[in-house]
Amino acid sequence: MSVQLCRGENCQNPSKLQCPTCLKLNIISSYFCSQECFKKNWSTHKLIHKANTPTTKVETYIPNFPYTGSLRALYPLSPRRSVPPHIKRPDYADDPKGVSRSEMNNQNNIIKELNNDEIEAMRKVCKFAREVLDIGAAAVKPGVTTDEIDRIVHEAAIERDCYPSPLNYYEFPKSVCTSVNEVICHGIPDRRELEDGDIINLDVTLYHDGFHGDLNETYPVGCIDMDSQKLIKTAKECLDKAIECVKPGFLYRDLGAVIEKNAKANNCSVVRTYCGHGIHRLFHCPPNVPHYTKNKAVGKMKPGHVFTIEPMINFGVWRDRHWTDNWTAVTEDGKRSAQFEHTLLVTETGVEILTAGKDERRFYPDN
Repeated sequence: MSVQLCRGENCQNPSKLQCPTCLKLNIISSYFCSQECFKKNWSTHKLIHKANTPTTKVETYIPNFPYTGSLRALYPLSPRRSVPPHIKRPDYADDPKGVSRSEMNNQNNIIKELNNDEIEAMRKVCKFAREVLDIGAAAVKPGVTTDEIDRIVHEAAIERDCYPSPLNYYEFPKSVCTSVNEVICHGIPDRRELEDGDIINLDVTLYHDGFHGDLNETYPVGCIDMDSQKLIKTAKECLDKAIECVKPGFLYRDLGAVIEKNAKANNCSVVRTYCGHGIHRLFHCPPNVPHYTKNKAVGKMKPGHVFTIEPMINFGVWRDRHWTDNWTAVTEDGKRSAQFEHTLLVTETGVEILTAGKDERRFYPDN
């Protein structure tokens, strides 16, 4: 899952502040970097409150909602899946609002350099995360619901004594993000059956022995059109080209230029609302890793840094909208979006891809 950036107009700072009304309405996607930015954007921000006023009427989809594409949410969701008590949980797992106190208390911009024991723990959880993603991906086919994929991912995580990190993170209700077609990220598994021609991104994060491992990939459902094939290929290339740059001394802000250059060369755009992030004992922490050019990310790569790169590539415009579930981000124009993500370790000479698949290179340069 990605770091939230400020929703203020022309502001892309990392943000953790929310307005009191949003909290009352359980709106968790509208973040601001400061009180000043919040006040400046109040006239437009307040409109979201009316749109998100809850209704007691049970519908199979969100009624009277300006969907940007053809996808519709199907409600009600299945009950929250349980995690056996012997499995170690992150601090937000049993919080009523899913708040991570450890993340909120980590207000500095210091990028942690992991020691050898911590790196080994990250290798282990990332290996599990890769295994679980591959198991979930094997279930992708027409007729399967995203809720069924959530069940498969959840049970595979439990079998490895892992907690599925998205579950209850700021009240996210499921164990995996399933983002279909125009959904950019944070899609909530529901009763909709996958259809031939869809594309779907599975975003898996696991928590094991005090550490998180995070990755995602986009898959075709049955036979997809040429545009969707090109979009998926471009998204993977954007990630691969960025990974090739990772080494000690490289600036985090410069990754965005590499990614956006490749996206534009293929007539695609790069989402700006979400970014990659540091990850280890915390699900999200410094550094922030924007995927677009001319960003203001802080920091220089050093051995022992662990973080994700996860560019979201759209076939149309880069701007996004949110459904009223407070999580699902979709393209503004309803065109498709694709994404790939790895958790990465900066080594003395380059990078180790902690979540690499069996057919991917694990080290750059070769060790």
